[in-house]
Amino acid sequence: MSLMIIYSDWRLAKEEVSKGNEVVYSEGGNSMLPIIKSRQPVTLSPVNPELLEKGDIVLAKVGRYVYTHLVKGIKPGQVLIGNNRGRINGWTSLSNVFAIVSAIDGVPVNSSKKKIKECHTMS
Repeated sequence: MSLMIIYSDWRLAKEEVSKGNEVVYSEGGNSMLPIIKSRQPVTLSPVNPELLEKGDIVLAKVGRYVYTHLVKGIKPGQVLIGNNRGRINGWTSLSNVFAIVSAIDGVPVNSSKKKIKECHTMS
């Protein structure tokens, strides 16, 4: 399996995932420690946002910012996004959830399996 590696550009990652591709993405920051380290690669997969649960890690836009953060809450049509250090970024619509983290440094995130839309890998 070969994946396209995209470092730090959420726009390219979003574009590829919206086409049904899985991508490897990396961003800086320590807000998701110890789950995700700064610049640690994660695999982003197309997501069915209606199936999201608290604790899922997603690529989502809240306000003007895009985060690889946790789903902290759910209400109809929206999810609450926050980091792993107690900060809450805010509520966002399901249409602003671009992808789910399906692997961290190549290790599958098992809770993501049933939430991934049909996709193919980049080669």
